[in-house]
Amino acid sequence: MTIWTGEAEPGRPWWWEAAAPVAESDDLPGTCDVLVIGAGYTGLSAAIAAHDCGARVVVVEAGVPGQGASSRNGGMFGAHPRLGWADLERRFGAQTADALFAEAGPALNWARGLIEREGIDCDFQQTGRIQLAWTAGHFENQKKLAQSVRDKSDVAVRMVERSDLKQEIATESYFGGLLFPEHGALHPAKYHRGLLEAVRRRGVPVVTQAAVTGLERAAGGFNATTAKGRVQADKVILATNGYTTKPFGWHMARVFPLSSYMIATEELPSNLIGHIAPGRRMMVETRARHSYYRISPDGKRVLFGGRAAMVEVPPDCAAERLRRTMCEIWPELRDARISHSWQGFTGFSFNHMPKVGERDGVHYAMGFSGSGTVMAPYLGAKVAYKALGDARGETAYADTTLKRHVLHPFRKPHFLKAADVYYREWVDRRETRQGR
Repeated sequence: MTIWTGEAEPGRPWWWEAAAPVAESDDLPGTCDVLVIGAGYTGLSAAIAAHDCGARVVVVEAGVPGQGASSRNGGMFGAHPRLGWADLERRFGAQTADALFAEAGPALNWARGLIEREGIDCDFQQTGRIQLAWTAGHFENQKKLAQSVRDKSDVAVRMVERSDLKQEIATESYFGGLLFPEHGALHPAKYHRGLLEAVRRRGVPVVTQAAVTGLERAAGGFNATTAKGRVQADKVILATNGYTTKPFGWHMARVFPLSSYMIATEELPSNLIGHIAPGRRMMVETRARHSYYRISPDGKRVLFGGRAAMVEVPPDCAAERLRRTMCEIWPELRDARISHSWQGFTGFSFNHMPKVGERDGVHYAMGFSGSGTVMAPYLGAKVAYKALGDARGETAYADTTLKRHVLHPFRKPHFLKAADVYYREWVDRRETRQGR
């Protein structure tokens, strides 16, 4: 039996069936106050904030707006720190750790407000998100994280015991879970399209196929060379995250592109969907395989993502690996065929946390490490405010760091080839044993 339905070419995201990226381009002006490089969530939100502060803004995009991670992610909408308080304290100090936890609630509320203010139709639902513990040890660590969240933030959280998991998911694979009931779900490509429409409503030029190939300091600003010509800007905001290229070598050495893969099943019977995912939550795992999955916005498919590989592999190979993992969790899906298989790049930092900063006069927000659906637009606005000297730019993410690592001495992440083998041959096998 073939596992494919033949609905789409391999590599095409399921999200594009409703909102495929469009290559429409504006002309490149010769001057502007703020040049935003990158037209994903971060750059578009930065453009909105800068424009609303009174700046003349131009957005340049190397390819087609939304063709990257902004239309390829899982559409999971949440904003708690990826790391526990103790890890954050060790990396950045107690004061910054406290501030990062405290900022989670405001970031989530801000992003929800953005959707409402701009009237973005992106299938948003407050589904809640549950983090599923692969081992008993992971469940104990979740209890510590839950207590930190309660103590340090206003984010709602509760533990789900193993005996109660059947209300959330039909599987015996997990030891319990950590539930964030205020988190939600959206259609990422529609979300991006709504942000792009909000930028264009403001009359901000968005120039496609305009990769920046050179950036020089000039009196009072910058001269940028792009594939569509040159533009002079007073301020520059870099918003390229996992798609950063030359001439931004400093950032490439600190934020590396990590592949994340997803598949969509064919349409499934409603009673099967209701059986395997009665909670209809956004679901993620604690194991290093980083599986994340959900029901599609129309309620008819399972969308399943994770680390099929840490390097680029063909869509059919990635789909086979993800399908195998999906069927281990849900044996009921062993006969379900795959309609779509695709991949995108998350921008990972070695601290696993985003950073808002400035380097050689270039302001940037990046390193979202898998939390970009909320944090990218939120910190995109923050970096725009900071660039313009607006007090609303205050954020604890200005106090994190983008560090280098001995395994990543060059601009390209060659270490991922060895890491891919290590994780698949050692870490995944070890966690499989522990989970049993």
